[in-house]
Amino acid sequence: MITLNSIEKVYQTSTIETLALNNINIDIKKGEFVSIMGPSGCGKSTLLNIMGLLDEPTKGEILIDQKHVEQYTDKALALLRNQKIGFIFQSFHLINDLSVLDNVEIPLLYRNSSAQSRRDAAREALEKVGLSNRMKHFPNQLSGGQKQRVAIARAIVGKPDIILADEPTGNLDSAMGNEILNILLQLNAEGCTIVMVTHDESMAKKTHRLIRLFDGTQVY
Repeated sequence: MITLNSIEKVYQTSTIETLALNNINIDIKKGEFVSIMGPSGCGKSTLLNIMGLLDEPTKGEILIDQKHVEQYTDKALALLRNQKIGFIFQSFHLINDLSVLDNVEIPLLYRNSSAQSRRDAAREALEKVGLSNRMKHFPNQLSGGQKQRVAIARAIVGKPDIILADEPTGNLDSAMGNEILNILLQLNAEGCTIVMVTHDESMAKKTHRLIRLFDGTQVY
């Protein structure tokens, strides 16, 4: 489903060159739930952004469903992201001026679908994460756990094959963090492939496989 071959990422300024990722080789199979762990600054989020086609590697190959994406145009990459990948961020990235329902609907605005079908899909996604009673609320009226559930609903509203979650429980207490993990485990049981960056070893152990990074390099 996601294959990374010999991935290298270098950030360069006029005065310094930083090697963020070095010779990363990963194959994520369809239906897997994989965790990525490592100390702060080791390249976890950079790796997730490259998997999600939000960032380009300096060197190496990316394959999605065995198709090379290096030659895709920006428009083709955006379409692939929208149709194939759902993103969940630690800081939620909700728009405070929009209702919960409107926030969840956002990914569908880039598809050629009717307003009614977008609304129906957003309602269905919110019901799936247990927030059907909060559709008309605004993000600043929600708890941290509720905001993250809205973010998950937004990630799944387009029925993506892949979910990339960057520290989805990082801003939550342990009880709410476990609730969020259980939602992700259920989505995975239903067939969604999930890659999750986490600092929580106990949560990582509940996933199928753990990839460790240290200073931008895989630890085997």
